[in-house]
Amino acid sequence: MKYQSRPRRGPARRCARAIASLVAGAMLAATAPSTAAFADNAATPQEEQAMKVRDLYPLITTPALFEARDFYVTHFGFDVLFEASWFVYLSGPADGETRGATLAFMHPDHPSNPPGPESFNGLGMILTVEVSDVAAVHDRFAASGAPIVHPLTDEEWGQRRFMTRDPAGVLVDVVQQTEPAPGFWERYPAPGL
Repeated sequence: MKYQSRPRRGPARRCARAIASLVAGAMLAATAPSTAAFADNAATPQEEQAMKVRDLYPLITTPALFEARDFYVTHFGFDVLFEASWFVYLSGPADGETRGATLAFMHPDHPSNPPGPESFNGLGMILTVEVSDVAAVHDRFAASGAPIVHPLTDEEWGQRRFMTRDPAGVLVDVVQQTEPAPGFWERYPAPGL
């Protein structure tokens, strides 16, 4: 597969800037004074402005970043917005009024500083991908030979789902929202309610 190797407009350019900011921010953090030094000059709540987030995405460190890229391009229709020898930035298509999704992979031998994080070991993370027709996605996965580690299941909490695992070891939960079983969520009230 042939992919663009330099940033285009929009999210890819922001991604390239984010990588540069990550490196610069890490260098500044190492030399910045503690936050206690700024306590006397803190803004009042009326003066504070809420942070505006342009994007939020997981960055998974793996030596299998190109295999992971191909997995998401092939099975989920993601586009490659930016890639280099040590970094891949992907965008998933939006469904209707949704915003779609972004996802990135980084090789453990990346040149950014500070070093780390360590390679993902496959534990403690589930990436959920919500779709409109999970049965159709499941059928495409099964037909292509992609791994299915949890079968297509109707869950009483209000999801129809199956699970796969990408080449980086990330457990991917592919879900479609459904009606929960009557009374299911009433058994699990949030604390304080």
